[in-house]
Amino acid sequence: MLVGLYVLAFPYHPGLRSPNELCRLWQTRALVEYGTLDINRALQDYGYVGDLSVKDGKYYPSKAPLLSFSAVPIYAVLRVIGGGFRYAVPEVPLVYFSRLFLTVLPTLVMLWGVRRFLSAYVSQAVADAVTVTYALGSLAYSYSLLFMSHQTTAVLLFGSFYALWRCARGEWRERGYLVAGAYAGATVAAEYTGAMAVLGLVLYAVMTVLWRPEPMRARLLTLGRAAGLATVGALPFVVGLMLYHQAAFGHPLESGYKNLADAAYQPWHLGGFLGIRYPDPRAFFLSYFSPLRGLFMLAPFLLLALPGLVLLRREGRASEEYRALFWLSAVVLVGYSYFTSSFSYDSWGWTTGPRHLTGLVPFMLLPVGLLLERLRTGRHQWTLGAAAAMCLASIVITGTATFINYVPDNVSNAFLGLALPLLKSGYLPPSVLSFWGLTQPWAGLPLVLGLLALASWVFIWLAGAGGGFAAREVLFGGALAAVLVFGVQATTTKRHEQDRGAVQFLQSQWLTPPHRTLSFWPDPRA
Repeated sequence: MLVGLYVLAFPYHPGLRSPNELCRLWQTRALVEYGTLDINRALQDYGYVGDLSVKDGKYYPSKAPLLSFSAVPIYAVLRVIGGGFRYAVPEVPLVYFSRLFLTVLPTLVMLWGVRRFLSAYVSQAVADAVTVTYALGSLAYSYSLLFMSHQTTAVLLFGSFYALWRCARGEWRERGYLVAGAYAGATVAAEYTGAMAVLGLVLYAVMTVLWRPEPMRARLLTLGRAAGLATVGALPFVVGLMLYHQAAFGHPLESGYKNLADAAYQPWHLGGFLGIRYPDPRAFFLSYFSPLRGLFMLAPFLLLALPGLVLLRREGRASEEYRALFWLSAVVLVGYSYFTSSFSYDSWGWTTGPRHLTGLVPFMLLPVGLLLERLRTGRHQWTLGAAAAMCLASIVITGTATFINYVPDNVSNAFLGLALPLLKSGYLPPSVLSFWGLTQPWAGLPLVLGLLALASWVFIWLAGAGGGFAAREVLFGGALAAVLVFGVQATTTKRHEQDRGAVQFLQSQWLTPPHRTLSFWPDPRA
């Protein structure tokens, strides 16, 4: 069911001309069709898109280039299937298959690693529940279903961490550091801001080596070998990124953000490092608590990570392994919090949640799991019910918003002000089932029912894990938390003209309106 929710959902509306996605795919087209890095001819042949940089009259995506290049073999195969000519690949199948192979499937593989990691510290029941909640109740779901680099960054960061973690536990040989370095290098080539979390991973790697019960000389030698292997792994991606910058923007350290084509966006990236300056309390608060796209408003289960970090810190007093994990989680949380507080909050526009925090979320899962494990055996079972309800609410809220995934800036509340009104009016999530001849609501209804079923399963699985699902105390705690979470959602929904206007606008752009069919691969020559 989880796989189906990832593979079948297709929130995409061509009329919106999704700039973050299409600018990358236009470069993919340019690489295959014309053998160029610039997308000038692609803009002429396939239509204008946004999120561009310009240098000496040549246009490029403003984004880091990894996804554009990674989609080249996918586009080449689709081009052959479509007949082998310039317009052989329509936009919808290009977007769908690029998402499927480069953002959806990597996340599904990552979920196996997340479950394996969590299972080393918490019970299988908690590990399963946290993994499913992460998969459907966090930004992981939102950005797996978009051809953007945010969930790609999360996957690569976790892959690097997973390799370091296995090496630290002695389960992999030292060449695992080569894998960790490759993932870290690819992270920066996918999203520049991923470098913040990479620094946290470097700290984690150093701690896990230096805190080994070995003579100092042996530890230093191991650290040197690990650093060398990681550098070798990262080098192809770092060098490739610098060569790309040199070819496109004239300097190996000059990115597209310094050459933005739209002057209105340039102030967001001026000053500091790529626009990162002194923190702003407003940006911090809205990034975490805005009813439109605040991280904790969309995924309240992540609030459990805050007391969970305290538990992780306590475990670290007696265990170097836990201590290193605590400092990794804390450093990544502080780094991303500083970034989201010092960058312009207004630049997150038309997205589900604070998209640049996507890479943070995997590093909050162990603290969440540790807290849930403690609540399972605690005396006050109502707290377990409350925590389980927060997981359920996260899946319902973020999962429903992800079915929309294009959230206008003037909406009061992404869940009750936009997503739910669209679903109630029959505009169910676009689904691959529509490509097989099913119309709405029958094509999108399985996605909605599947999401609700898995949300309910997480609550039952967690509450039952405490040995007292039928206990009134557990149900009382769950009901109390649900009323609180959804009550906050209701009180922050204004249902004003902007909400209604956003709903009507998205209805006019909907890929699969009620009772209409959709051609997945129309003949471009028709």
